[in-house]
Amino acid sequence: MPNPIPAPREEGFTTTTGSPLYWAKYGRTKAPKLLLLHGGPGADHCYMLPQMLHLGERHDLLFYDQRGGGRSKSDGRAPITWRTHVEDLGAVVTEFGLEPLSIVGYSWGAMLALLYTIEQRKNPHLVPPARLVLMSPAPLTSEYRRAFEAEFNRRQQSPEILHMREELAGSGLREKDPAAYRQRAFELGVAGYFADPTKARDLTPFRVVAKVQQFVWESLGDFDLIGDLKGIKTPSIVIQGRDDPIPLASSVEASRAIGTNLVVLDDCGHVPYVEQPKQLFSALDTFLDETNPTVQS
Repeated sequence: MPNPIPAPREEGFTTTTGSPLYWAKYGRTKAPKLLLLHGGPGADHCYMLPQMLHLGERHDLLFYDQRGGGRSKSDGRAPITWRTHVEDLGAVVTEFGLEPLSIVGYSWGAMLALLYTIEQRKNPHLVPPARLVLMSPAPLTSEYRRAFEAEFNRRQQSPEILHMREELAGSGLREKDPAAYRQRAFELGVAGYFADPTKARDLTPFRVVAKVQQFVWESLGDFDLIGDLKGIKTPSIVIQGRDDPIPLASSVEASRAIGTNLVVLDDCGHVPYVEQPKQLFSALDTFLDETNPTVQS
């Protein structure tokens, strides 16, 4: 079972976004600020916890549930698109005074950080990122996304995972312990993201609002962000597990386009903060120390 999530030191809802967004602060006050962007789209920030709170030992952390997911309910009158998320991100940055802006983006959150950075070059009213951590980035082209979906589906149909599903179905757990059954069903639903499917038990459960996810991906169309990354000079690091179902080539191309380092974690799938936290945080702590804008200014 995943570890319990500690209560935030502060929490509330934004007042400057088009729809109120739930936010939570962790870590140290009067420390360098980090904005953490969860994946999805259509999920919430809690599944990055408690592991990502390691960064709170030396930083002031701000998480928020992106529109339509978690506690950030949408009014539902208009589709949520990638532009909606970029606009919300810009408003959050301004509302919380996050300049110099340091973003840690995970999965879709890494892609959102890149979309924001691309848009910022066209819109000087947006605060430019001072540094970017791109952790397990979502596929950055439509072709890579199709390859990811095929690979994830293949893994979910593997003999190992199918056997575990059969064991659960015959266990009687649904009747004996519904909460334990739901936890195990969640683990099997995400097992294909992991190099070792048994490690899914350590991921905090979450749900994705399918409608939000569908609208966002549809709004991107037949996308290819790689070319748009050229010319980004923001200090950055790209981190991906070697066994991530998302093609490693997507991150290779992104790191080359930005001209930054790619750190590949062995024996690791899509969730490095669960699968290889020591490798991950060694790379992250070093990068954040070396690029601390408050120290360099």
